[in-house]
Parts: sequence; structure tokens; C-alpha cells
Amino acid sequence: MGTPDFAVPTLVELHNRGHQIAAVYTRAPAAAGRGMEARRSPVHETAAKFGIPVLHPASLKGEAAAATFREHNAELGVVVAYGMLLPKSILEIPAHGCFNLHASLLPRWRGAAPINRALMAGDAETGAMVMKMAEGLDTGEVAIGAAMPIPPDATAGDLHDPLARVGAELMALALAALDRGALQFSPQAGEGVTYAKKIEKAETRIDWAKPWNEVHNHIRGLSPFPGAWFEIDDSGKRIRVKALRSTKGEGTGKPGTVLDGRLTIACGAGSVRLVEVQRAGAKAMSAEEFLRGTVLKAGSVVE
Repeated sequence: MGTPDFAVPTLVELHNRGHQIAAVYTRAPAAAGRGMEARRSPVHETAAKFGIPVLHPASLKGEAAAATFREHNAELGVVVAYGMLLPKSILEIPAHGCFNLHASLLPRWRGAAPINRALMAGDAETGAMVMKMAEGLDTGEVAIGAAMPIPPDATAGDLHDPLARVGAELMALALAALDRGALQFSPQAGEGVTYAKKIEKAETRIDWAKPWNEVHNHIRGLSPFPGAWFEIDDSGKRIRVKALRSTKGEGTGKPGTVLDGRLTIACGAGSVRLVEVQRAGAKAMSAEEFLRGTVLKAGSVVE
């Protein structure tokens, strides 16, 4: 049970290791792109290549959903970024329950956006864990996990694929231990619980009045999607620009002031140097490329 790219490596790993996958549950095809054609999820595409039956129910509540799930005769449910809550009626059907792969070091960053929130908070490490699902939000007992250091300028995009690969290996190891009768679970710690709420559009705009490290963490935590952004004045027009990569800058000034010809921008304390940006309607580009086509001199102010 999964939907986005993050879930694909686990599906591939379990398939390649010979596990019999009775069915795949994923999000229903949704209109996307310029032509607004129905587009299948990455997990759906992968399952179709493997010839695995695909279901995309609108809800898992009710006896009809439970009856369909029961017909798979599954010994275990594997869940990776599915995007839909599993009710107790579903969790209790497989003999071994349902295992969830979560991209954080639980109990820190339970919830929808653990990779983004870890970066936005300036965490020094993250990781992935396999847990047995319970009714609460990511509260289940943990079977296996692995930590991963976060480089100081890494973005959410940089961590996404490595964590997905590590997670796929962890899930495969958990299932192998289950087959041997050697899988053990440990309760999550009662302290250090935090929640990674869904990223809202209202929090994506950059606040230059914050200290440089908070601005930097905000940028990398939202890169590449949905993207932290600011606005510039270009020939009297307000243009939105996404900041995709940044690093610590040199110099200080009034928040939002461009300090040099390298796209260093003053923050409430210190400054950040933007390394990669994306002008609205254009492709992502380096700061140097951006400045060749946009007049943004030292002393200019962005908002």
C-alpha cells in the first residue's frame, strides 16, 4: 500500500526478493499536466509492470472495504506513504498485522512530512524505521531502523532517494526476520515526540527577518517541492522566485537586502547565499545564470 516515488523502491525490493504480492493499493489516477489527463501514481505504474493487481478505493472504512481486503488472504500488509489512514478493521485482518516504513527516527517527526520537517528544524540526522501499525498516528512498536546524517546544505530532495533505498532494505530485512521467527518489536520512547504536519502553502514564503540559519533550513526543507519563495521587482513587475539551494552567506544588512553580486541576501541575523533558484515559469538554474538574465544589484531589496 503506497503511492509516491518514495514507496517504489520497497515494492521493487519485495518483488525482486520473491515475496508474493497479492495486491497493491494506491491513489486513484488523477488529472495532471497541461492536458489534464488521468495519471497513475508511481506505485501504480510499477505494479502494472510487475502484473500485480491494483486497487484504489476511495475509503478503507466499512465492511465492503474489509471484505475485499480479506479476499487477498494476505499474511502481512506493507505500507509506505500510502496517504490514507488504515482503520482497525483493516489493520487486524493480516495474521502478522501491517508494517509501515516511516522516514524519520521515531518518535521524532510522526506524521505526513518527516523529511521536510527534520530539515526545517535543522536536525543533524534523520533515518527510516519499520514499525507495526497501530490505530494512533505512527505510534506503533518499532522493529528495525537506521540513522542517516544530514549534511548542512542538503535539501529534502537530496535525502529522498537515499532514505527510500535504505527503507526498502529495512523492510526486506524485517520480512526476512519475520520468516525466521526472529523479528522483535520495541515500544517507541515516550519522550521526544514531535509531529511533522503537512506542508501548507501559507508557510512557504521566505521571511528574511528570521536568522540566516532558519531561512536556510526553511529553503532546503521545502526544496524541490513545494519550494520556498520570495518576490523581486523586475521592470516594475512583481516576479516570484523559488529558492532551491542556499548556504551561509557573508555580510549583514537590512533583512531582504541583496549584499553582493553572488545573490547573498541579508537576514535578521547574518545572511544566506542563494545557490540555485527558479524564476516563475522558467527552469531551475544556478544563481550565476539567474543574475545574467535578471538585474538584481547590491542594495536591491527582495520580499
